Amino acid sequence: MSGAVITQHESAVAPNPPAARVVALIGLTLTLCYLVVLCSAYLGGHLLIDAQGEPLANDFVNVWAAGRLALDGQPAAAYDWPLHKAAEIRAVGHDFANYYGWHYPPTFLFVAAALAALPYLLAAIVWLVATLVAYATTLAKILGGRPGFLVALGFPAALWNVTAGQNGFFTAALIGGTLCLLERRPALAGLCLGLLTYKPQFGLLFPFVLIADRRWLTIMVAAAVAVGLVVLSWLAFGAASWVAFVQSMSATSRVVLGEGGADWNRLQSLFGFMRAHGASETIAWSVQAAAAVAAGAGLIALWRSRAPFELKAAALACGALLATPYIYMYDLVVLAVAVAFLLRDGLQRGFSFVDGTALTAAAALILIYPYATMQVGLAATLIVSALIAFRACCIAAQTGSH
Repeated sequence: MSGAVITQHESAVAPNPPAARVVALIGLTLTLCYLVVLCSAYLGGHLLIDAQGEPLANDFVNVWAAGRLALDGQPAAAYDWPLHKAAEIRAVGHDFANYYGWHYPPTFLFVAAALAALPYLLAAIVWLVATLVAYATTLAKILGGRPGFLVALGFPAALWNVTAGQNGFFTAALIGGTLCLLERRPALAGLCLGLLTYKPQFGLLFPFVLIADRRWLTIMVAAAVAVGLVVLSWLAFGAASWVAFVQSMSATSRVVLGEGGADWNRLQSLFGFMRAHGASETIAWSVQAAAAVAAGAGLIALWRSRAPFELKAAALACGALLATPYIYMYDLVVLAVAVAFLLRDGLQRGFSFVDGTALTAAAALILIYPYATMQVGLAATLIVSALIAFRACCIAAQTGSH
């Protein structure tokens, strides 16, 4: 690698204060820009409330409605699309064109029910603020203090997660927490990974990597947490909720992945890319499966190598995004975890022109998503993945020359 990465690798220097200040400044600048965008959206009736002062229906409405059904003693109804849509209409007090489906396992009904105990708008704000704090705190732990906090706020996908009212912050906090705690607090890392089962598609590669790296305590704790959540949700919401969830999975797969009911261009996966460009479902699944296998094999090789932990963690965060066919732009907040680990490695070993160019390109792709509804998030993830591989190869080459 050109520049400081090669020359500084030998001494593994402490984080570079001037570079850290530059990282923090970029994050602060982007954050301030996002605040302007969000204020404009709110004043224009496009965030939280519409021009008539009524609550807006966005992705969060499916969470609140499912929680309300659970509190009313009808948790299985969250998986019945007409009943759930009726609950969504009651949540905002008026009808709306779209339907926001509840596709989560019953374990997530604990969170939904807690939020539904609050008025809808208050619950939406509490959800976004609480998960944002968890996510920003996690990146601050990874990258260190102010730079990590500002990188979290300034990461482009954070803006789209807020406007959608989605759970990208929560997912990123759990994946970032798993990776951040893995070396020093393996049990707590297992707790985070067990909680990630609320979105199991993002944990597909973790078991293979953790087994290859012999992280037995983390694996056992994660399994215990996952099983415990299933048992508790079974007791709290009944067997009918799990039966309804399993039955709804096939319908969701058919409508979203088979028929493109949610628009294949919005899916930020290789599967979505292939379907959006005319490939059959069989071919798209084959490409997606091949990519997942390749990512898994590459991750196992990387984690069993002497590569820096920062690059291993960054690669696994990217792999979590590449392995699943079911991923949307708000899920790309997880890519901030990979970027934070990359920046941590850069602050220790130095940056090159390639690093800045690649990260700028990835951020720009995510920012233009509303104006280019296509797999720009997938492209950003591939760019960051390539940068990780580039740094790992350069460090390995430098190490081998000594």
